Amino acid sequence: MSQTNPPPHRPPDDMRKPRSDGEQSRERLRLAAMRLFAEQGYARTSTREIAQAAGANVAAISYYFGDKAGLYRAVFEGMCPAPEANIAQYDQAHFTLREALLGFYRQMLAPLQQDDGAQLFLRLWLRERLEPTGLWAAEIDNSIRPEHMALVRVLCRHLNLEQGDDEVHRLAYALAALAVQIMVGRDIVTAITPQLLATPAAIEQWLHKLARYGEALVVAEQINRKEGTA
Repeated sequence: MSQTNPPPHRPPDDMRKPRSDGEQSRERLRLAAMRLFAEQGYARTSTREIAQAAGANVAAISYYFGDKAGLYRAVFEGMCPAPEANIAQYDQAHFTLREALLGFYRQMLAPLQQDDGAQLFLRLWLRERLEPTGLWAAEIDNSIRPEHMALVRVLCRHLNLEQGDDEVHRLAYALAALAVQIMVGRDIVTAITPQLLATPAAIEQWLHKLARYGEALVVAEQINRKEGTA
């Protein structure tokens, strides 16, 4: 009598396939938190609200992020590009001044060309400045400072200076301010002249205009130095 071998053991389907439930749950929590933190601020947003908005339980926040502070940090830092990636767009020795400024403004205005999540992050960024939790100070040290110093290097290169002085730093802040005004005042621009931010092409035009405005500021600094008024 022949003996029939038993069929090979097969694990259940949910054990054979890598599960993505955890990643999806974590991302839902992160997106829900970003929206609520941006709308209400850190202090006024509860973990219960976040969990409810994400369709998860409160324990999931502890599991994936540790606590509300850990979730907030994950939201804030997750939306900040590495400074090296931003700097690479404008601090290149072979770039002309126009190319460097175009790259500088492109990385600054990148959130305006992205989806609603990026717009929420701009609101969260403003809230962190108005209601600091400590992450803004870290952002200055870890991202804004190195990016500013990279711009100073670019300006020194094109002003034929060995190192930056106070006037070069002033110039760097002024150049950044051109873009910051558009980012921070986006609602004002949209209310008064909506066509200026309505499409990706409109924002692309801003980049080229800002680069030219920036060149004029650099030329003004060159004139100041020749006249001894730097």
